[in-house]
Amino acid sequence: MKNYIHLYPAVGLVPLAVAQMPSIPSISLSRIISSSPRLRPSPSSSLKYVSDLAAVHCSSELSLREKPLAQPEKLGAFQKLPMVMPSIDILHSALRKAKRVSPTKGIANIAKRERNRGAKQLDALMKELTAPLRDYTNNFPKKHYLHSYERALVELTIGIGNYEEVLGKVDSLRKKVISVGKEHASFCAKSMSKREAEERLREGIDKLEEIFSLDGIAVDQLLNIAKNLRAMPVVDLEMPTLCLVGAPNVGKSSLVRILSTGKPEICNYPFTTRGILMGHISLGYQHYQVTDTPGLLRREDVDRNNLEKLTLAALTHLPTAILYVHDLTGECGTSPSDQYMIYKDIKRRFDDRLWVDVISKSDLMQESHVSFTAEEVDRDDYEMALYQNMGPAGALRVSVKSEDGLSELKKRVHEMLTRQMDKIRSSEEKRAYD
Repeated sequence: MKNYIHLYPAVGLVPLAVAQMPSIPSISLSRIISSSPRLRPSPSSSLKYVSDLAAVHCSSELSLREKPLAQPEKLGAFQKLPMVMPSIDILHSALRKAKRVSPTKGIANIAKRERNRGAKQLDALMKELTAPLRDYTNNFPKKHYLHSYERALVELTIGIGNYEEVLGKVDSLRKKVISVGKEHASFCAKSMSKREAEERLREGIDKLEEIFSLDGIAVDQLLNIAKNLRAMPVVDLEMPTLCLVGAPNVGKSSLVRILSTGKPEICNYPFTTRGILMGHISLGYQHYQVTDTPGLLRREDVDRNNLEKLTLAALTHLPTAILYVHDLTGECGTSPSDQYMIYKDIKRRFDDRLWVDVISKSDLMQESHVSFTAEEVDRDDYEMALYQNMGPAGALRVSVKSEDGLSELKKRVHEMLTRQMDKIRSSEEKRAYD
């Protein structure tokens, strides 16, 4: 008896090998039962138990299918966006294709032939208008499926809720065109004469053209969204990334030009960097990423503009090493005391990151010696005074103009990115083990 198991009382014994078959849902239960005398139940009771057994199998398979598979978060969704055509191009292309549709061959009656032609042309116009809209709504990623960094980029560059709103308008336009197209195609098909069919066709085309001209602005908005998102730099999560952070105009962009292939705009006014700029470093056979971020001002997060929030999003959602840039010359527009407060805040938030401090424009700095006694100042004032004079402890002084310190900077960056690569590999091995 060890080779048989009970399924249900009315079914009796089923061979264990059959019961354990993983593909049993595809086997006809009635064929299994009827093929063996030992498995034949009585007619009055077998149907209920067999149907119950099938229901159990279906329920378990549905529950397995309904469980979403855990997918690792990846970047790069914006580079896979479908190409969006301007609404006017979609409309004109659809009108041209619809007008080429001919009536079904073999219809001798003129009125019937015109009814057939009108209904087919309206149906073709409806399909040509809605096909690209369906492609857009299906292939633009849902925001909750995006990587957390890309979600932040969508909100900061497009506006909170605007992405979903525009996609919703595009889908509403698609549904409206289908509804109106079917309605007028039906009117055309019920026409009693050739003239009436022609009028119904003209009315249907005019109505669809009016709807698409008015509501097609949503398609054009989606086109602009796609352009903006597609222009976002792609970050490889498996490649070490160096993020340059600091107040506006402290020299981050100049250092990016020195360290990587990135070519940012260099000007002496705040927020020259108007987005996340990505460059690359090649050291031997290893490649690294370098990001230049918009400058941070001394203020609360609720008061920050979207450029500053882009910087915080990069630091929050990407596994970056940090190169923090300080300008103590007073030329950047942010005082050393304000830079000190910004630095303390960012250091506190991201103290788990690999970190290098750099004092830029060292050729313009004048040495000054500030000394205080313990009775004169408290600890915070002392640390700020020390920062204003020397910068953070261990900071490297560099000058792009005189090239002082640049060789040492490149060496430190290389060492830090090598350590960052080790962290990434260790994290990947841990995930694979788990």
